[in-house]
Amino acid sequence: MDSSFEAALEYCLSADSSRAGIGTYKEKTLHAVLKRYIEPNDAFQEVAVGSFVADICNENGITEIQTRDFNNLRKKLDFFLKEHIVTIVFPIPATKWLLWVDPETGETTKQRKSPKTGNPCQAFHELYKIKPYLTHPNLRLRLMLLDMREYRYLNGWSRDKKKGSTRCERIPVALKDELQIDSPAEYRKLIPDTLQGGFTSADFAKAAGLSRHAASTALNVLNFVGAVERAGKKGKSYLYHILT
Repeated sequence: MDSSFEAALEYCLSADSSRAGIGTYKEKTLHAVLKRYIEPNDAFQEVAVGSFVADICNENGITEIQTRDFNNLRKKLDFFLKEHIVTIVFPIPATKWLLWVDPETGETTKQRKSPKTGNPCQAFHELYKIKPYLTHPNLRLRLMLLDMREYRYLNGWSRDKKKGSTRCERIPVALKDELQIDSPAEYRKLIPDTLQGGFTSADFAKAAGLSRHAASTALNVLNFVGAVERAGKKGKSYLYHILT
């Protein structure tokens, strides 16, 4: 494990950090660990910039750690991007272990490894929500693949109370990989290497491990930033080519 990431994880899980129990602290553990990993100096964390508060503001610009709901970033981006380099950090579960929490007793089950694995293409669902900002010259993207434990309350609508349940906490275990995107041209990094020549959304879905709907969203974003272009049709489906 990266030593600086391990140090951030140990700090945030230690008693000295005065963190509360699972699901009770105002700042989730995943967010806290990534913030300390990226900027260990407290003086550059939670910095007022205009009427907003940036997760990190240092010599590298502004960093916002967003675990979901990118649409909530729009007002901040409108203001920050005028004068600052802004990096959006998005964590993606690489391998995930699930633990279920009884909301009444607090008892937690043994962890079970999820069969699903993560990849950077899972960011497209969130990127679509801020699509107009993706070509701004001051915007950067940092995708972080992490092994993590996910705690969920047994409060869903199904008989076993798992479907429709509420996620209460995610604890990172290890940093597996990072992908940095600093310009629209670098969104090509998110296109699977196996896709060459003309390909459809179905081809992209298979190569990226996405649903057909998610693949269509991905290609919408990639087309917008100029990483791919539509080049005819194959049956009823658009054909896409990678732009170099």
